[in-house]
Amino acid sequence: MNLRGIIVMDLSQNNFSGEIPDFFESFSSIKLLNLSFNNFEGPVPPGGIFQNGNEISIQGNKKLCVITPFLQLPLCNTETSKQNHTSKILKILGFTALCLVLLASFAVILLKKRKNVQPAANPSRKSLKKFTYGDLVKATNGFSLANLVGSGKYGSVYKGTIVSDEDAVAIKVFKLDQLGAPRSFVNECEALRNIRHRNVVRVISACSTLDATGNEFKALVLQFMVGGNLESWLHPTVHEHSPERTLCLGSRIIILVDIAAALDYLHNHSMPPIVHCDLKPSNVLLDSEMGACVGDFGLAMFLHSYNSSMVDSSTSFVGPRGSVGYIAPEYGFGSKVCKEGDVYSYGVIILEMLTGKCPTDEMFKDGLSLYKFVKSSFPEKIGEILDPIIVQCYGDQDEEAGSTSDQENNQMGGTMSCIIELVKFGLLYAAERPKDRPDMQDVYSEVSAIKEAFSALQS
Repeated sequence: MNLRGIIVMDLSQNNFSGEIPDFFESFSSIKLLNLSFNNFEGPVPPGGIFQNGNEISIQGNKKLCVITPFLQLPLCNTETSKQNHTSKILKILGFTALCLVLLASFAVILLKKRKNVQPAANPSRKSLKKFTYGDLVKATNGFSLANLVGSGKYGSVYKGTIVSDEDAVAIKVFKLDQLGAPRSFVNECEALRNIRHRNVVRVISACSTLDATGNEFKALVLQFMVGGNLESWLHPTVHEHSPERTLCLGSRIIILVDIAAALDYLHNHSMPPIVHCDLKPSNVLLDSEMGACVGDFGLAMFLHSYNSSMVDSSTSFVGPRGSVGYIAPEYGFGSKVCKEGDVYSYGVIILEMLTGKCPTDEMFKDGLSLYKFVKSSFPEKIGEILDPIIVQCYGDQDEEAGSTSDQENNQMGGTMSCIIELVKFGLLYAAERPKDRPDMQDVYSEVSAIKEAFSALQS
């Protein structure tokens, strides 16, 4: 700053604070320095312009003092001034040290937290074990027919026991000579690695290698569901008929709620959202307590456009996608995959579970379908088309409980109300037009309400 030629410097009423800077002492060319009515504090500099009281004006700065009597200001207490200065320095050093300690502590806590949380946040890395082709051969006794529990278009499922693990597993071996099977393997791997839900079959490992003859081999190791699949309960074969395998209405409602929970998760809580595309009873697996898990994601597709329920054009397809009887009508006309397609399949499963009739039953021909069969009897004649096992189950329960006529009538009336509600929802979900079907979140809420109402009747 060039101060030559400056005679008057007026810095009054500028709210300056702190001590008066020492550099003012060197302003020899200034004839008048006005520092009045600021917030300066501490000792006035002893030299330069400050030696002449006629050349400076410092009134209104109540915290200023002088080392020697001057300008009618109070004398500075040098010891106090030094102590205050030292105190300020100590406070600054103390605050700095405290900040460093806190930062160090925070860093240690953060590192410990990351060590503890990281394995849990990525359970797949910890739980996914590596299996060789030889491990899976031993586990299934050479993929013997005795261990075969199911077979589909793209793969066969074997029950196996890994040598290093006591629990049984399900090993899905893909039929790679079948057109579409390699892609189905990739689809399942992509879908299952993104899914963590109690009602979706858990993947334990994936195996992609060569078999003993050098041919390509691909398999998935999944949790084993001891209850088998839902289809075997709804339509048991001759050797499967057993009083122990009867599926009462209460169990059917719980299974429906579990399926709805899985689909709600896939559609609305998975990132990105997933459409199953092949929902049917054979792809619904049951555990020892009849809890349901949705499996077989070989046809599953991701919805990459989060603002739409449909996949983008890059993942569209031509022709049906799914299984006959459960495919949404719009898929037959080449429509894109959408969430509403799964809702349709779910509606068909509701109707199937209540009537015991498969949508591909030979009785459904000449324009008659499961949907039309149920709708023609709804609601007055719905009791006539119910699965006989449902009625038989509750007849046996009433006899065992020895209930009175009034109690029996009330319970049967409440039970029938729940059944009618389920039928109504089944018809709604299996509506022909996608826009008439609700979102899976609403579906889950509605069937859960029926479960609560039915449970109240049994208490």
